[in-house]
Amino acid sequence: MDLLRELQDRHKLAYLFISHDLRVVRALANDVIVMRHGKVEEEGTAKQIFSAPKTAYTKALMAAAFELQATHLDAVSN
Repeated sequence: MDLLRELQDRHKLAYLFISHDLRVVRALANDVIVMRHGKVEEEGTAKQIFSAPKTAYTKALMAAAFELQATHLDAVSN
């Protein structure tokens, strides 16, 4: 991750980074798109998505990834 950030800064690169690992996404991304069943569920800056997710699905993903308590974990399974 450090190498990717260094190359990005040095060469002014943009990446399209696709991952299920939200810890890595949080570490690397400036902007985030959360997808579910091939459709956009939520999008915004990484700061917006990780600090105040709007949809139940995104909240449940965050809870699962960061071991938080989610109120509606069934949002992920639907």
